[in-house]
Amino acid sequence: MDWQGRYFPTDVFTGLVDRVEELVAAGRFIAPALVKEEIGAVGTVGLITWTESHTGIFVPTAEVLAEAQAIQNQFAGLRDPKSEYEEADAYIIALAKMRGGIVVTQETPAAEKRNPKRTHFIPDVCRELGISCISLLGLMRREGWKF
Repeated sequence: MDWQGRYFPTDVFTGLVDRVEELVAAGRFIAPALVKEEIGAVGTVGLITWTESHTGIFVPTAEVLAEAQAIQNQFAGLRDPKSEYEEADAYIIALAKMRGGIVVTQETPAAEKRNPKRTHFIPDVCRELGISCISLLGLMRREGWKF
């Protein structure tokens, strides 16, 4: 959610937004609607503005709800017990599973964290379910992007 502000700010990585736009136009950049809600609650102003102009990338919650609930039931440690809102993690994984997609996340597995607050993070669940999971840098390499 914070790729534009924290990891790859668009004032430095000026071509990144164009590349992401190409994925959007090709229908290869999608997310569950719950991601949009999370961005609205905790995202940067730039990311909120971007998502508002790209509402077509968001898949309705109803389309992934059953699979997301199954993932949440299987991996109870994926949920942050202190979260004040419904988290999108299981929905992201569910969407990738249902569509044969790849999860792109900056999260690291629980084993790589010093004091993890949960037992499972997105990469952990993806690994256990056999779903490809890469970082944004991994996506750039996969797509052959050069800046």
